Amino acid sequence: MRILLWHVHGSWTTAFVQGPHTYVVPVTPDRGPDGRGRAQTWDWPDSVIEVPLERLRDEEIDVVVLQRPHELALVDACLGRRPPLVYVEHNAPHGDVPDTRHPVADQPDITLVHVTHFNRLMWDCGRAPTAVIEHGVVDPGQRWTGELDRAAVVVNEPVRRGRTTGTDLLPVFAEAAPLDVFGMATDRLRVPNTRTFDLAQRDLHAAMARRRVYVHPIRWTSLGLSLLEAMHLGMPVVALATTEVTEAVPPGAGVISNRIDVLTDAVRDFVADPVHARLIGEGARAAALARYGLSRFLDDWERLLKEVTR
Repeated sequence: MRILLWHVHGSWTTAFVQGPHTYVVPVTPDRGPDGRGRAQTWDWPDSVIEVPLERLRDEEIDVVVLQRPHELALVDACLGRRPPLVYVEHNAPHGDVPDTRHPVADQPDITLVHVTHFNRLMWDCGRAPTAVIEHGVVDPGQRWTGELDRAAVVVNEPVRRGRTTGTDLLPVFAEAAPLDVFGMATDRLRVPNTRTFDLAQRDLHAAMARRRVYVHPIRWTSLGLSLLEAMHLGMPVVALATTEVTEAVPPGAGVISNRIDVLTDAVRDFVADPVHARLIGEGARAAALARYGLSRFLDDWERLLKEVTR
């Protein structure tokens, strides 16, 4: 198939484009939000092709994967027609939860795909047909060394996003262990006992794997891919028991709780005992491969794409 999608979510798209299709990604001269083109920091195959936004009308497109509400208008304006449509909802609802109505809830001709069961439960999807295709991760390999007795956190724009990403909890975790926070705009953080890094994706996994434990302080998100990537790396994880985390981190893969004292004690224990950290990290990797492996993800998408284009 020839699949049109906008470059919105780099990590998710990296997994999606590993399939057997041609992926048409719009590009604009400024590579702005509606025309980023191919990823610059992720490894995408040659089957991902850039097409200028104004030339989309000349393309043969079998299915469109939408990810933002305004992309439907872009399809109408740039294609002049509507191939079969799939809308991937990456996020948990914001606003009047649990009564938040999804932007395509009243459009039964668009298949609404959630990336977690929690999301489908919490969004009001109205008449839209829904499905859940859980995340898949391109396996970075067992890379944990834990040589640095520090905790890793990955979050973009932690100051702007505040309580949503648990930024207010970082000082508490920093009392349990030195923190290394990775992500965009992390240099604005002012947290004692904390260092910040903004690394390219190709360098991030190696840096994470050198830390003893991964901490996931996110209060409200769909399911952070950084958590799943940390598990793939073989890192033990400590996370808030919110949204889909309780499904993603089974017993033996880490410590999840909504009690801050339980979480900080777990961080201290992992930092103090690298043998224990390695054992739990191995359990985390096994769990991530079993549930969030790339082959399962691509198989699920293949079935859905064939169904909507039948």
